[in-house]
Amino acid sequence: MARIETPRRVRGTQDIFGEDQRRFAHVLDTFDRVRQLYCFQRVDLPVFEATEVFARSIGETTDVVSKEMYTFQDRGGDSITLRPEFTAGIARAFLTEGWQQHTPMKL
Repeated sequence: MARIETPRRVRGTQDIFGEDQRRFAHVLDTFDRVRQLYCFQRVDLPVFEATEVFARSIGETTDVVSKEMYTFQDRGGDSITLRPEFTAGIARAFLTEGWQQHTPMKL
């Protein structure tokens, strides 16, 4: 009979539980209070974007693009990348979602 291996977490990730989770929640709550105190808005971006969003903004020859991005093709053949950083996604949203009308912005 073949032995079934127990799945492991992906390298670089954490499972947060118990006291560690409570501490982590406290950090997030503190961050949120400070953000509100200084009138910064919260923005939630997609976890993935079209690859061109990052290749254009970061530069196609940088280490982030060549070594640190997780890219795959969706069923339609489009290149999709898991978000390696926030700046490019914020710029994309600013341009495509009409956020210009809300400037100046504190995100």
